[in-house]
Amino acid sequence: MRFRPRNVRSRLTLWYVLVLASLLALYAGVASLFLFLSLREDFDQNLLGDVETVEGMLAKEPHRGVSLHSRHPDAPEPRIGHFIEVWSPEGLLLYRSAALQDQILGGPPGPDEGLHDAAPSTTRLPNGTRVRLASSVYHVEDQRVVLRVAYSEEGLWRELGEFGEVLLLGFPIAVLLAGFGGYALARKALAPIDSMATQAKKISAERLSDRLSIENPEDELGKLGTVFNDMLGRLQAAFDQLRRFTADASHELRTPLTAIRSVGEVALQDQRSPAEYRDVIGSMLEEVDRLTRLAESLLALSRADAGHVQLQREDIPLVHLAREASSVVEVLAEEKRQQIDIQGDANLVVSADRLILRQAIVNLLDNAIKYSPPGSQIAVRVQSGGNQQVLLVVIDQGPGIPSEYQPHVFDRFFRVDKARTREWGGAGLGLSITRWAVEVHGGEITLESEEGKGSTFRVSLPLAKDSSTSSSKGGSQ
Repeated sequence: MRFRPRNVRSRLTLWYVLVLASLLALYAGVASLFLFLSLREDFDQNLLGDVETVEGMLAKEPHRGVSLHSRHPDAPEPRIGHFIEVWSPEGLLLYRSAALQDQILGGPPGPDEGLHDAAPSTTRLPNGTRVRLASSVYHVEDQRVVLRVAYSEEGLWRELGEFGEVLLLGFPIAVLLAGFGGYALARKALAPIDSMATQAKKISAERLSDRLSIENPEDELGKLGTVFNDMLGRLQAAFDQLRRFTADASHELRTPLTAIRSVGEVALQDQRSPAEYRDVIGSMLEEVDRLTRLAESLLALSRADAGHVQLQREDIPLVHLAREASSVVEVLAEEKRQQIDIQGDANLVVSADRLILRQAIVNLLDNAIKYSPPGSQIAVRVQSGGNQQVLLVVIDQGPGIPSEYQPHVFDRFFRVDKARTREWGGAGLGLSITRWAVEVHGGEITLESEEGKGSTFRVSLPLAKDSSTSSSKGGSQ
């Protein structure tokens, strides 16, 4: 079963200990190698020095023998190698030190042994002892000999082993201390996360106004807390909007239902003539029609929020679409003796869903008709906006919108009049649907208005990619 710590603190500590243990092991290996090379270098220097010392002590004996004699009898015995052999070039052993105890340093010499620099090498005696060996060629009077001097490496490896024992003894202690230290550091470093987690558990839908406390907003954990607080702010705004939407929808639904109920109850109280009943039924149907439009608008917004609306795009000259929308509301304009003036370039083509974008333009025209005075003119202009954009501008001669209300005109159920009057009908959803329809086509809608001077809505949409072809077709219609 794979071992994996459950919390981040333990995982950080484990990784810290593993990394530190790896670094300590690497350091111990490098330090041991450096110590070994340093000791062996000193070892080789002493060995080569003893080779020169032994060369000066060689003396010729009768019968081609060789012996060691000090040139200064009163001087202390020189520091010489533990193992010495002297061979003749013909392979005759001339001298062997007693320390070798009949062990050999490699047998008879080869023809080139000792002729070059006496670079020491490691070899083993027959009994398994590792020795460091240096050879040289020397002339004892008129006799040429091959001198071998060797040191046992057991002392060197003993020192290296003691050093390794010290490292092995200190290694687990260092790792253990590092583990405790790493756990303490991880606990201190992650303490803000524990604090934020404790605070986050207390935040619910009823307490979205609460925020996480941040000690240092400049470090990584502080930035995480800031992002979390910003997310809470967005959630709070969304919940508040949802609550307002629910309250406004309930109000809008209750009003026509109450009107239908009241008209029906009044009509049932007394016996009435057929004409009066027709008036009552007509009033009820008006409220039903209002209720139906509201339900359709709510359904459209719900689908838009859920992203379930699939656009059926086609290339359409925008001015033609504006004329189609104008024909839908033409009757409303005639009732108020208003004129809708549409002008634009038929070569400006957009790729859009005809029904959805036409409904957005219908909503703009309906809004202009409602708030413009009788006998006024509503201007619709389709023109190039530059940067591969096309503009649809709707200008009315209504009372205008106060500046403090302009940022909210596209909010759902928003009405400029504080009393929420239903004189002109509507539920305050038309401009919300218009903004969604424009944005889903990759466009943007803005408002310019001044009290007493009317309002101007500007819709900016991207031109179709093959607008030249589409515009030529539109121009021939």
